[in-house]
Amino acid sequence: QVQLAESGGGLVQAGGSLRLSCTASKSLFGINAMGWYRQAPGKQRDRVAVISNNGATNYADSVKGRFTMSRDNARNTVYLQMNSLKPEDTAVYYCNALLGVNNYWGQGTRVTVSS
Repeated sequence: QVQLAESGGGLVQAGGSLRLSCTASKSLFGINAMGWYRQAPGKQRDRVAVISNNGATNYADSVKGRFTMSRDNARNTVYLQMNSLKPEDTAVYYCNALLGVNNYWGQGTRVTVSS
């Protein structure tokens, strides 16, 4: 098992930036992949970005060129740097860890982008 703790959400104006953090309770080397997902009110939870064990990243088309996911293995932490934020980025952002065949989720952190 792994516990995930997110932080860094908040209220920001359109065009601004935020950095989300997710710290895992175990080494990232034991986790197949880490990801960020988001869920807007009344909508399904969608994948935003994923980083694999070898550091390869993949992004949703809606955030390419604006968001960057990275990892700090020494801190067991992944980050999501979000730039040029838009009102449509408003959502609760969840950290995800794929461990074997099991998915683990953080409690979520809210991001609100005002126009």
